[in-house]
Order: sequence, then C-alpha cells, then structure tokens
Amino acid sequence: MKLSIIDIIIIAAYLLATAVIGLMLKKRAERSKKDYLLGGNNLPWYMLGLSNASGMFDISGTMWLVTLLFVYGLKSVWIPWLWPVFNQIFLMIFLSMWLRRSNVTTGAEWINTRFGSKSGAQLSHGIVVIFAIIMGLGYLAYGFIGIGKFAEIFVPWEVVSPYVPFELSAEYVPHFYGIIFTCFAVFYALLGGMMSIVWADVVQYGLMAISSLVVGIIAMNAMAGNQLIAPDGWLTPFFGMRLNLDWSGIIHEVNDKIVSDGFSLFSVFFMMMIFKGVLVSLAGPAPNYDMQKILSTKSPREAALMSGSVSFILMPIRYFMIAGFGVLGLLFYDKLDLLTGGRVDFEQILPSAISEFVPVGFLGLLLAGLLAAFMSTFAGTLNATQAYIVNDIYLKYINPKAPDNRLRAVNYSAGLIMVTISIVLGFYAKDVNDVLQWIVSGLYGSYVAANVLKWYWWRFNGHGFFWGMVAGLVPALSFRFIFDGVLDLYTFPLMLLLAVAGCIIGTYSAPPANEEVLKNFYKNVRPWGFWKPIHDKVVAEDPGFQRNLNFKRDMFNVFIGTIWQTALVIFPIYIVLLEAVPAGIAIGVAVACTLILKKTWFDKLPQSA
Repeated sequence: MKLSIIDIIIIAAYLLATAVIGLMLKKRAERSKKDYLLGGNNLPWYMLGLSNASGMFDISGTMWLVTLLFVYGLKSVWIPWLWPVFNQIFLMIFLSMWLRRSNVTTGAEWINTRFGSKSGAQLSHGIVVIFAIIMGLGYLAYGFIGIGKFAEIFVPWEVVSPYVPFELSAEYVPHFYGIIFTCFAVFYALLGGMMSIVWADVVQYGLMAISSLVVGIIAMNAMAGNQLIAPDGWLTPFFGMRLNLDWSGIIHEVNDKIVSDGFSLFSVFFMMMIFKGVLVSLAGPAPNYDMQKILSTKSPREAALMSGSVSFILMPIRYFMIAGFGVLGLLFYDKLDLLTGGRVDFEQILPSAISEFVPVGFLGLLLAGLLAAFMSTFAGTLNATQAYIVNDIYLKYINPKAPDNRLRAVNYSAGLIMVTISIVLGFYAKDVNDVLQWIVSGLYGSYVAANVLKWYWWRFNGHGFFWGMVAGLVPALSFRFIFDGVLDLYTFPLMLLLAVAGCIIGTYSAPPANEEVLKNFYKNVRPWGFWKPIHDKVVAEDPGFQRNLNFKRDMFNVFIGTIWQTALVIFPIYIVLLEAVPAGIAIGVAVACTLILKKTWFDKLPQSA
C-alpha cells in the first residue's frame, strides 16, 4: 500500500468534513420538503453550477475518459457525445428556463403542468417515476463499481483481509470497498439534503481543481523529457470513415479494446451519436440530479446561467487531469499494473497512474478529491431519486398530509432502500463502461420520443406520453439480451421507431389535454414549436401575448455553444501535450465563441422570471 500517514490524514479529514457538513445542515434541511429537496430555492446560481459540475466530475466517468484518451487520443473528445455532453448547451440556451418556469419539485410533478390531472396525466406521472427510479439505480450502481475498482489499487486486499472476519474472492473486492465509501455519501446526503450536497460539492471542486493542476503539471514535465509513442492520428481530433488507429507494435492489446468497444467505423458511430444526441438534448434533462439543480435555482434566468456555467467550470479543469493521466499512462505504460483477473483492464489506468506518479501529500489530496467526486455524484443522484419516491409516490398516493417528521423518516428509508438495491445491481455489472453504455444508449434512448414531443407539439397528451415511454423503456430493458454483443447505440433507431409509434398511437387514442391546462402551460413556459391552435386561443384572451420567435436564434446559439464547449475540452489536452499551436487555436476558438454568445445569448436573457 503506497499511502503515507500524511495521505491517510488528508483523506480522513475530508471524510470527516463531509460528515460535519451533513450534521451542520441537518436542521436547515428539516424545515420543509422544499428545503430538503431544493435547498429552499435560495442557493445562488454559481454555487449550484459549481455543484452540478462537481457532480459530473465523477470518478467512474473520469476513469472511463482517461481510458478513452489513452486509447483514442484526441478523437476521444467526441465519444462523450454518447451522453451527450452537449445537452448542457441546450439547457443553457433555452430548456433550463422553460423547465424552471414550472415551479415544481420534480420532473414527474412537472407532468401535471403539461397534461393536467386526468387518467393520461396519471399514467404519465407513474411512468416518469418508474423511469427516474430505474435511472437512479443505474447511476448509483455505476458510481459504486467505479469507486470500488479505484480503491482496490490503493488498499490491497491482502492488507485489509486479516482484519475482516470473512473470506472474499478477488472478483468481489471492489464491491466491498464500494460499500464502505457508499456509506459516507449516504450519511451526509440523507441528513442535509440538497444544501449539504451543494456545500460538500464546493469542497470537492476545490480539491479536484488543485489535484488536476498538479497532475497536469507532472505530465507536462514528463512530456518535456520523454518521447510520446502513439499511433498515427492519435494527436488529431479529425477522422475519416474508419478510425484507423493501429496500435500494433506499440501496445497490441489496445487494438482488442477498440474492437470490443465497437467504435472502428467511426464516421457511422459519430453520425449516430449526433442523431441521438440532438434528440436527447431536445428532450430536456432526464429526471436526475441535473434536473434537480435546475429546479433548485431562484429564477429562469439563474437556471440558464447555472447550466451555462457548468461547461466552463468543468471542462478545462477536468480535461487537464484526464490529459495528465492519459499522457503519463502512455509514457510509462510498462510501470502500470493493469492486470485484473488475469487480463488487461484499461479502466485501471487512472488509479494505477495515481499510485505510480503522484507524490506524497498530493496523493492524499487527489484521492480525497476523487473520493469526493464519487460521493458528489452518488449523493446528488440519491437526492434526486428520493425526491421522486417521497414527492411523487408517498405524498401523492399514500399520505398527502404527512407531517415533516414522517417525511424525514420516509426520506431516510427511501434512500437506504435505493442504495441497497443499487449495490446488488453493481454485483451483476461487468465494468464501468458496461453500465455507462446501458444508461446513455439504452435508458436515455427510451426517454427521447415522448420527452421531445411534450415540449413542442400541443396535441401530444398524457396517453401518448405513457405509451411512448413504455414503448421505449421495454426495448431499453430487453434489447441487451435480444441483440447480444451489439453496441447499444446501434439499436437506438429501432427503439426510437417503437417509441414514436407508441407516442402517436397513444396520442390519438385519447382526446387532447384539457384546454385550460394547455393554455396555462403555453403562457407560462412559452415554448416554440407546433402550438398554433393553443396560441390562437391565448391571443384571443390576451391580445398582448407574444409568441416565442427565438427558434432560429436558439439553434444558432446551440451550434456556437457546442463549438465553445468542444474547444474547452480540446485546449487543456494540447497544453498537457505541449502542443502550443493547436492549444492556441482551441483557446482562440473558445474566446471567439464566448464573445458571440455574450451578444446572442447572455445579453438576451430575461432580467426577471
């Protein structure tokens, strides 16, 4: 074990700090449901933005991104579009404002503002709650696997096993560590709710920012004295029909990794990512911690600013670290211990590089930061999932008049049950990438059709939403078994076709939503799209009402914003690689896009709700 006493003290101090934050904010969170789940809508946008960015700086995702950079080089900047990362730009430009104007607590509660309260709306509400809980379990299992694999490097089982009163096979050692660290995240998330999550995220981001700079600088010093050996094309983000990265004669196992990932036909893969990514982004945020942060803001303007700040806060710092570890892994590959169960596991690059190259003191700081990254994501996801169980199941169907002390007990119970189930699911997942692919290509894919139509088509009703979600969710849960070995992304068109059919059939099997509900939604949210019949009725009652004519401007800003975000990803990688000219070009692009967005987006934001 390579942890020194100093490193252990730093990690212990961080874990203690999270517990103290939870205890200090416990009374504040207990004041009301709104205080617990949304921080009372009193948190400033920049703190929520930092918290949201911090939650996305998760350990499992960072392990995955380091692996991608190591294998695919600069072309790896496109692969997170699977998520898609540019959904933050759609939120920043218009969707965060639309969502925040609803003044609700969860995405399921939002359904009533769009579809009313009749049978179709009740079905829609139920399916969103089910989807949110399934997605929450997926994210919790994803984080649980990542933290366990990470901790295994620094705390070898042979050191711990003499003090553990049971035998454990090597396969389940990461799960044991995952359970230990999960307990800390559960403690402060359950006690302090959204407020404690945000404050813990502020601490976590500070740790990660310092750690990222240290790792990046270590890698830059290593680059100055060593030659980077990588395949042709590794240093450029541009690509042709095929990936054409040949690791033969360098690290031949990487070729097997590329084949197993299924990314070789990169142009087809890229077009599928854009097709799916734009639709997912137009659908708005999935019912997870990102949506809860938007609903926690003070106003629609602050919701937009919060979403806009995430890319700026997250991308440069995170990718400075990712590039640092990727470069160190390439330069000193022979020093890394990547064997897991007798095979090379490239997801071990991050923890192995930390163990090998980060000095004493900074090692403890970095480990505390990465533990915090796990706990931030885990706690945020847990808080969001609790919100659905408490607000949309217990209060809606079981005990609408529950007193605050009963709500606290239900919150705690719901959180503990969710964590227990996610741990069980984590035991059945193969690796981080396996869970990630299922979440982004399976679950997100099932969410698309119904959640695009709800914003942009007036005739779409609760029955259409319900059957569209069902027609997407069933394939999402079954296609992995039907199309065994096929990349989830490539089954998305079939899933989308089934979901659209469910939406259309469901919509025309029932009358439109209540006219008053539609008019109130249209006046309050002010979406663009196919709303003419409702617009005409609203104008007949209020001749001064103005239609949202910002579609072209919003799409232009999304295009510029996506370029801006991509430049924020690319320039820190080139800085670590000591490639001054490409880094300068990327920074120039980012600055130019910032100036454009200042005029076309920031200056146009509403000054009030």
